[in-house]
Amino acid sequence: MSDIMRPIPFSQLMNWIIEEHKTQGAIFGVRKMVTTNQEGALPIFDERIETPFGPAAGPNTQLAQNIVASYVAGSRFFELKTVQVMDGEELSKCVNKPCIVAQDECYNCEWSTELEVPQAFAEYVKAWFACHLIAREYGLGSPDGFVFNMSVGYDLEGIKSPKVDAYIEGMKDASGSDVWNECRAWALANLDKFEHVDAAFVESIPARVSNSITESTLHGCPPAEIERIATYLITEKGLNTYIKCNPTLLGYEFARQRLNELGFDYIVFDDTHFREDLQWVDAVPMFERLIALCAERGLEFGVKLTNTFPVDVTRNELPSTEMYMSGRSLFSLTIEAARRITEQFDGKLRISYSGGATVYNIRALYDAGIWPVTLATDVLKPGGYERFSQMAGEFGDLDGKPFEGISLEAVTAIQTDSLTNPLYKKPLRPLPDRKVAGKSPLSDCFTTPCRTSCPIQQDIPAYLAAVDEGRYEDALNIIIERNALPFITGTICPHPCGRACERAFYEPEGAQIRASKLKAAREAMTAVLPKLRAQAIANDGERNVAVIGGGPAGLATAFFLTRAGVPVTIFEARDSLGGVVRHVIPEFRIASDDISHDAELCLAFGAKVQLNARVESIDELKAQGFTDVVVATGAWMPGSAGLGEGAELDVLEFLEAAKKGEKLELGEDVVVIGAGNTAMDAARVAKRLAGVKNVRLVYRRTKKQMPADEEELDLALADGVEFCELLAPKALNGSVLICDVMELGEPDASGRRSPVVTGETVELPATTVICAVGEGIDASLYDAAGVEHDRRGRLAATSTGVEGVWAAGDCRRGPATVVEAIADAAEVARAIAGVDFNKYADCNEQVGREDTCYERKGSLCRDKRNCTKTRCLGCGSVCEVCCDVCPNRANVAIKVPGLAKHQVVHVDGMCNECGNCAVFCPYQEGRPYKDKLTLFWSEQDMENSENEGFLAVDEDHFKVRVAGTVRTVSVDAVNTGLPEAVRLTIRAVRDNYSYLLKK
Repeated sequence: MSDIMRPIPFSQLMNWIIEEHKTQGAIFGVRKMVTTNQEGALPIFDERIETPFGPAAGPNTQLAQNIVASYVAGSRFFELKTVQVMDGEELSKCVNKPCIVAQDECYNCEWSTELEVPQAFAEYVKAWFACHLIAREYGLGSPDGFVFNMSVGYDLEGIKSPKVDAYIEGMKDASGSDVWNECRAWALANLDKFEHVDAAFVESIPARVSNSITESTLHGCPPAEIERIATYLITEKGLNTYIKCNPTLLGYEFARQRLNELGFDYIVFDDTHFREDLQWVDAVPMFERLIALCAERGLEFGVKLTNTFPVDVTRNELPSTEMYMSGRSLFSLTIEAARRITEQFDGKLRISYSGGATVYNIRALYDAGIWPVTLATDVLKPGGYERFSQMAGEFGDLDGKPFEGISLEAVTAIQTDSLTNPLYKKPLRPLPDRKVAGKSPLSDCFTTPCRTSCPIQQDIPAYLAAVDEGRYEDALNIIIERNALPFITGTICPHPCGRACERAFYEPEGAQIRASKLKAAREAMTAVLPKLRAQAIANDGERNVAVIGGGPAGLATAFFLTRAGVPVTIFEARDSLGGVVRHVIPEFRIASDDISHDAELCLAFGAKVQLNARVESIDELKAQGFTDVVVATGAWMPGSAGLGEGAELDVLEFLEAAKKGEKLELGEDVVVIGAGNTAMDAARVAKRLAGVKNVRLVYRRTKKQMPADEEELDLALADGVEFCELLAPKALNGSVLICDVMELGEPDASGRRSPVVTGETVELPATTVICAVGEGIDASLYDAAGVEHDRRGRLAATSTGVEGVWAAGDCRRGPATVVEAIADAAEVARAIAGVDFNKYADCNEQVGREDTCYERKGSLCRDKRNCTKTRCLGCGSVCEVCCDVCPNRANVAIKVPGLAKHQVVHVDGMCNECGNCAVFCPYQEGRPYKDKLTLFWSEQDMENSENEGFLAVDEDHFKVRVAGTVRTVSVDAVNTGLPEAVRLTIRAVRDNYSYLLKK
């Protein structure tokens, strides 16, 4: 079955390492191999580590290949996955799958190794031996520059059991074990495979794999039992010992308040574990006794901060009732625990840290005296093990000094920063869904979520590459192929592309898509505009189009049609082009010059303009000889908040008057009703007006449910706008706005909670009430022309059903976005003139830039001011995110002769169905561990799986299952009945990646 891991024999492990390094320049998919500073190695447990970090006990230290991947990426401290008496199949039955979800903060419902204890021992010994060999062979560091740290649990009886005892003793001295002899024998028999490894070196590899241990206990373990276990490990096993503490040490009230303050108020837990777990009053004297005990025996004692945090499953995160939280939501709790322990023990008690560590904070932790640091959540995200490679760069200046204590001042500073740093705060709005529709294809699965989520399918990877290379003119030409308004969309577009960007798993702003568009426009407009004017082609003579409205939809329609040779005349009721963007959106959000640049661009091919020309009848335009009329009049009709009494000011009227500079007397207290981007604009404008002291935004739901873009919410907050949540305006009585107090009801089938009236009311001071809800469409033109629409004036499509009459933008959709208006314009242009927008589609493939894309994997932007490149990951050509995030390296990207792109092969025997690859797969229904062509190592595993895949029968023949049909074929034959991509992929595995095949 796919969730049963099959450990790799040492011979295959080493052949894989050697062959992949020789042919691909990588080891288990890690290209960014790190050579560490041997001279600066830090002493610990009478050993040395060249970097003070590595993988935490968890999915990244379960198998030998996981540990090797961590090592080559720069890790030098390895907290091995916890071993306990319950193991193998017995434990596997208790772990529901999938068991990991790490999209933001991480949750898991697994805890100790799913292997049998002897298998776990063998994996750790193989990894130990392999790391020594590759350290010497590839010059990655001193063979003695890393440490393995055992982790055992969960009670003394289990730890004393024969199999766990044998594990501990074997790790202390592996020389008599079968696996040690297997590793040694292979190395001595294969010295010809190495240049820098000889027999003397092989014999010198120490058989003491570990002399340190971390005690892990289940929640609710009594203090006396914790101390008994530690005492046993110290006195009977002679091990340097750390005790892993739970974040419950902080107390329920503190933890609940802290998570609420940081925006994680939706995480549900009660005080059960806080009451049952180790208490501070018991922990302190226990630690004091154990410190003294270790000192008597010349051993090191410390605490591990912290274990994961038990919380309830409430949103179907995982198929369990309880799960364990880690990652950035845990950081502030863990660092507070570290602060308290540092204060209590005067900085003398050593802390091994794990709880939300990343490249952003790991050096600060070390400088404070907190090390080693272990990580799990961060390396389960895109970039995977190569995130370690960047962290290693933070430690090139180590000086080899031993632990000298922890600075309370430094830890306090880190803790204080955690309260305000966005790295540790949940955004006001829920994270966007970055998935594209559908299931991950068997082959050629690479896709570009940024393009798919963009209403105009902008050629984003193509123009980002051009911007990166300084080819701004090329970039702008690529942009305007589909986007007629690069300045406007480069400034105020809500950029759904950025929300879908895979790079957003690294930094919230993603690949700087919108900013790069604006940069290209500003750098290249002067050069591009004259060339566009020179390209204007003669009118086709068959069509003559009138566009009613000179806003974004009308301008974009004119641009696309005139570029295709169709004559266009724009009829604009006001005295200038630009629509709502020109007349309503505040100058502080978009400069008038930028709007003018886009208007100029849209007229480059000769569109005519009539200003101050209000159109009353579509039929009149047709009578003037226009074959087609495009209605692009926007949505300017005032909405209503439905106040029972009192006057409200229309938001568009207010914003237009403010932008014109008219004198507005609003009084001291302004209330804006609504929660969209227009409401945010109104609130921010009102805040800037003379005489206004307070601006309150009233909304019947919560901040998290507001439709406004996250950045607009943030800006309004920064401007001092007060948010009044869960209030429904009822009546304006003089200068007092009476509101019903609302509460969120029970979730509906979609999980959305609707507000319901509580029966209570509140009063807000309100000298002016601005209504920013429900802007409407003037449907009079439609009605006169016989165009059908819904009760709000909206149309189902750009084609109205009336010959030669079209609609685009807000007058079709209701209040929407500029980019959606451009999408409508493009659809109209396709229908009227057969316009094709695919000129640059092939440029999205990033052919020839694969190395650049690989180089960006795993590297986060440490300094936003100096991150000048877009950081695009080139998903359309080099996605492989399922390979990056698989802790077991079970998804492998291979080059296939005859196919343009790498193909992903799933190795069944290395997968335990943790589900992490599905979390980050760009496809909504994507489950790479189920969807990708699967390599099986045994007949039994193939029979127990439903995956499409293959099994080697002999050197030439493979048993293959595709589309429910099983056949045995020679992949050298052409007429196999297999899809050609499948045949070529299997042949590539046989010919070039034979180390994947279990011998």
